[in-house]
Amino acid sequence: MTDLSALTGDYTLDPAHTTIGFTARHAMVTNVKGKFLEFTGTLHLDGDAPEKSTASIDVVMSSVDTGNADRDGHLKSADFFKTDEFPTMTFRSTKAEALGDEDYRITGDLSVLGVTKPITIDLEFNGAAKDPFGNERVGFEGKAEIKRSEWGLTWNAALETGGFLVSDKIKLNFDVSAIKSA
Repeated sequence: MTDLSALTGDYTLDPAHTTIGFTARHAMVTNVKGKFLEFTGTLHLDGDAPEKSTASIDVVMSSVDTGNADRDGHLKSADFFKTDEFPTMTFRSTKAEALGDEDYRITGDLSVLGVTKPITIDLEFNGAAKDPFGNERVGFEGKAEIKRSEWGLTWNAALETGGFLVSDKIKLNFDVSAIKSA
């Protein structure tokens, strides 16, 4: 396990080197991947007591990008994210755990469409480094699975061959680079 004592402090997510993404099964035959281009976030890492670490992320829902403008427009509409009414998705951690080696788990409240429910994100610590500009950085890679229907994201279309156009299960993925601020 990496000695994280020296990493204790406050960090800000670097949007140029961080991805907050998702994967959904489409038409029961393929995966569609997307990400959010605009977000802010902070981490407080406690290297001596990882359970005291925290995370807070705010995502601009209208920044969704799946590589297809029509699909992105549909995701922003009242069928899905209702971005006019609910412009932001938030995550606020409530618990952090060191699992051993480079593995951690963070639990928190995810708010989407005005609905707040707990989720658990499994994280792998990817390392720490000082970049060429003198910034101290840390990196984490994380994943979680949710059922979108639990947050009121229920739009769908039945397929002629059975099943539905969009899966209820959504895989969330995070590639995080954060810069130490204090």
